[in-house]
Amino acid sequence: MSNQPEWNGERWCCSPVTGEPLSAEQSGALAASFKALGDPVRLRLLSLIAAHEGGEACVCDLSGAFELSGPTISHHLKVLREAGLIRSERRATWVYHSVVPDALRQLSSVLGPATARA
Repeated sequence: MSNQPEWNGERWCCSPVTGEPLSAEQSGALAASFKALGDPVRLRLLSLIAAHEGGEACVCDLSGAFELSGPTISHHLKVLREAGLIRSERRATWVYHSVVPDALRQLSSVLGPATARA
């Protein structure tokens, strides 16, 4: 379960940074996402998953892009999942990862100009 603010159908329940101040709860939830993306490996993993055919990828699809062990990549995927940026689904012996579009829209909405959110 994610601690991300939820989409109410029209706009995020949290205020954009440029509109009105964020609450302590909102800033905490957003900080977890930004912290997860603050690592270059995790940022690249998110990008690779989003760009992968079908919008999902397993570790076997991702590991060739890094000089890291499978367990290290799995750790980074776990951080992204716990931050609510990706979801994971086990299918037989493989776990497939996909981006959570609403989480990315939320981050974009908070950082984007106020006119883009109208």
